[in-house]
Amino acid sequence: MQNSRILLLRSVMMGLFMKKTYSKNLLLFKNNKKMHFPPIGIAALGFLWSVAEKETEKNKKEEDVNMVIEKSDKEFENGHYEACYQTLMLSKLHDNVEVRWRICRALYNLSRDLKFDQNQRQNLIKQAYEIIEKEVNISPNHYAVHKWFALVLEAKASYEGYKEKIKNLENIKQHMDLAVILNPNDATTFHMLGEWCFQITEMPWHYRRTAELLFASLPKSNYEDALEYFLKAESVQPRFYSMNLLRIGICYLKLNKPDQAKYYLQLAASYPAKSNEDHQANKEATELLKKFK
Repeated sequence: MQNSRILLLRSVMMGLFMKKTYSKNLLLFKNNKKMHFPPIGIAALGFLWSVAEKETEKNKKEEDVNMVIEKSDKEFENGHYEACYQTLMLSKLHDNVEVRWRICRALYNLSRDLKFDQNQRQNLIKQAYEIIEKEVNISPNHYAVHKWFALVLEAKASYEGYKEKIKNLENIKQHMDLAVILNPNDATTFHMLGEWCFQITEMPWHYRRTAELLFASLPKSNYEDALEYFLKAESVQPRFYSMNLLRIGICYLKLNKPDQAKYYLQLAASYPAKSNEDHQANKEATELLKKFK
């Protein structure tokens, strides 16, 4: 904002200087003295003023976006998803990609709240999908757009049935891979890839057989692949997500490495709970730890 004011002041001073120069040159012209007019004159004042005003408006909008993002991110991190959604929607900055993908994130997390019935949760996902599907074409180089498109598409396909979920598996992973390429420092995207591998590996045999009959072949994965992604997420941002700690513990159990499994399950069981997922991770990890006694 300070830079904009400086620019505006300079523009005004430049215009006044040019006006004074123009008047002086006009007087010389009347006295039949040879002279050269400057290439711009009084008209430049209005143009420069307009440029400065536009720059000021642009900086003001950027400040507004930053304030909204900071406030909504804090609400999201504290698990206040409804407040986060309200902050974003009331901002009226819906043409900004940073606001739009955050709206999808809030809707997605609200859809996982069990206080809403299934129809309400499904409608929340539909709203998120309508926003993020358009954004994929508008902002194809934004990692968060691909990340949340993958998550919302997976949730949407799950509501539409088993066939849709299987049919979209490869598409979902492609957008996760794009998100990682665009931002290799985002822990949650690595967790998502680990979860994708974990779910493929955990798929019951009869589901797998049915899916292969319908779609010829299924993507292949194993616990080693899933664990690699989960550990990568943990290395990028330690202790960032209770479910990531839980999944690491489960993968180590599946790979018959009880010491490592116990360590991560204890972390998951004692993780500060701020959301339903945190409570779920606490409970599941606690149950699994009982097997060690």
